Amino acid sequence: MHRDLSNNSFMPSGVPSWFTELPGLMTLTMQSVGISGKLPQKLFSLRDLQHVILNDNELNDTLDMGNTINDGLDLVDLRNNKITSVTVYSSLDSKLLKLEGNPLCTDSLLSNTLLCTDQLTEFPTMLPFSDVQCPHPFVETIFFRSPSFGDVRKFLPELHDNLSRTVSSCTPNKLGLVPYVDDVYLKVDIKACPVNQKRFNYSQVLNCFNLTLQTYKPPENFGPYYVKSHPYPFHDKASRAILIGVVTGSVLLVVGLALIGVYAMRQKKRAKKLVSQNNPFASWGSTPEDIGEAPKLKSARAFTLEELKLSTNDFKQINAIGEGGYGTVYRGKLLDGQLIAIKRSKQGSMQGGLEFKTEIELLSRVHHNNLVGLVGFCFEKGEKMLVYEFISNGTLSEALYGMKGVQLDWSMRLKIALDSARGLAYLHDHANPPIIHRDIKSTNILLDSKMTAKVADFGLSLLVSDSEEGELCTNVKGTLGYLDPEYYMTQQLTAKSDVYSFGVVLLELIVAKPPIYEKKYIVREVKTALDMEDTMYCGLKDVMDPVLYKMGGLLGFPRFVRMALQCVEEVGPDRPKMNNVVREIEMIMQDNGLTPGSMSASSSFSVDSTTRTFAPRYPYSSTSTPSTTYEMDSRAFEYSGGFPSQGSLKNRNTSPKPRSSRERGLPG
Repeated sequence: MHRDLSNNSFMPSGVPSWFTELPGLMTLTMQSVGISGKLPQKLFSLRDLQHVILNDNELNDTLDMGNTINDGLDLVDLRNNKITSVTVYSSLDSKLLKLEGNPLCTDSLLSNTLLCTDQLTEFPTMLPFSDVQCPHPFVETIFFRSPSFGDVRKFLPELHDNLSRTVSSCTPNKLGLVPYVDDVYLKVDIKACPVNQKRFNYSQVLNCFNLTLQTYKPPENFGPYYVKSHPYPFHDKASRAILIGVVTGSVLLVVGLALIGVYAMRQKKRAKKLVSQNNPFASWGSTPEDIGEAPKLKSARAFTLEELKLSTNDFKQINAIGEGGYGTVYRGKLLDGQLIAIKRSKQGSMQGGLEFKTEIELLSRVHHNNLVGLVGFCFEKGEKMLVYEFISNGTLSEALYGMKGVQLDWSMRLKIALDSARGLAYLHDHANPPIIHRDIKSTNILLDSKMTAKVADFGLSLLVSDSEEGELCTNVKGTLGYLDPEYYMTQQLTAKSDVYSFGVVLLELIVAKPPIYEKKYIVREVKTALDMEDTMYCGLKDVMDPVLYKMGGLLGFPRFVRMALQCVEEVGPDRPKMNNVVREIEMIMQDNGLTPGSMSASSSFSVDSTTRTFAPRYPYSSTSTPSTTYEMDSRAFEYSGGFPSQGSLKNRNTSPKPRSSRERGLPG
């Protein structure tokens, strides 16, 4: 336990009684806070105490540390107080005590002793806990942000064992730790040597030493951390010279071939111009809104601007059915009678250009029963429009908040949760490369005429490979209330960020209110009211949707609540994967006599690698309720409800009785 209350504007007072009431106290730091009086002997005999730093206060009288001083105590800094005398015992080590600036150091026998001359100005240099030697070790530094340690060497064996288990597949018994203090934080160099080889390869470094995803959990005493890797020579100088020679030769060869082909390219220039006229994205990049390369499509119909004007009566306002940060959504009808929804981007929107490119590429290559699919697009005369099949029942938020005049019973909410979980699980585990949505919310879950849920609006989504997941994002994006706080604070995006947002949607299915309402945050309100000993409502009757307890039939409700709270755990590794969420909802429904419908995400999807031979059915992906997208540099971002760590399920005394293996926590 560490206490640092320095430089606060407290009212001057005597020595607090709680000084001796904290048996686990390791470091006590209270500089310049105005405390006065005599320090109690009991303070210095606390078993775990290592540092006492109380300089620049009003402590007075005689310093009597007693004859039972803790052996682990290695620093007592009482400089610049008003101590007039000190009682010396044989057990007192004068090297640990600093009394300069007190009256007893003025014209006394102690004036020229270590007690009064302030000779100890630095902590002793820490020697390596364990070191390994090899020609090409891999080194990375962990910065631990917990408060200062008294003697970190006492805790290094636990850290060494913990790290050794993590990297045992790459460097068994060849891991060294070199700790040192930088300002107030502890830094530890991890030094690892390869086994039966000269150097580590790329795969070993990525698989064993990639601790930047926050997937590694250090011992509890070490607290939060971040990692900085040192440059590593994967190739020696000779190999590098060969590589440079090969690359240089290849470049010269390419340049030669390019010069030879100049004549042929000029001859084909006129033909390419004719071909580009038939390419709907031939003009991509001509305006600042067109970010990056033109969209790459697998299958999608290109509509003309005139076709879409005709279908919406020239985009009359009466046909507008929703509006969001991207633009406006219109209802239309094609000449063959098909109803469509058209998302039209705002003119001159820089965000619109990027979202248009992202969504059109993603939707043209992924197909799943619970994902929005693309009918077509229009890229003409500065217009960027996406076309979907019209969905009659709108968004989940409209259904929950009573805007559609329907009431969803518990079994229907379970089905909606399962449908949307299957769609999201497909994006994470079956798309290639995986897709992180980044904007899961109830307004981005659509309900068709059969109340089948479909995940929509891929404007903020990212394609990520396994090696890219968890890398730093320069712009953190998402919607207030649903945004993963760990993603916002660390700027490291993983699939678990989508899981957090989906967990908020699951709580929304219970409460039927927006994630932030009346200055309250839904996650905190549910955790605060939670009582798992209430087997029917889990203590949530006062915060849940009145429709639910009036209609009854809350089958599997405690398991659903437990799963939802696991999804909104503050730390990503503590949250389940979406495939596990799908299986848990299926089991909740099956165990309570409900039919979960078709098979789970792993067997209910299809990837279209060829042109489809039938008319696709795709919904739209806009929102009918305005939502706000936040970037990292937005000064408006603030969670009014906060993210209280003490309200988490694992810290409450309301845990349920032992459960069967099926009811236990979901794997992460």
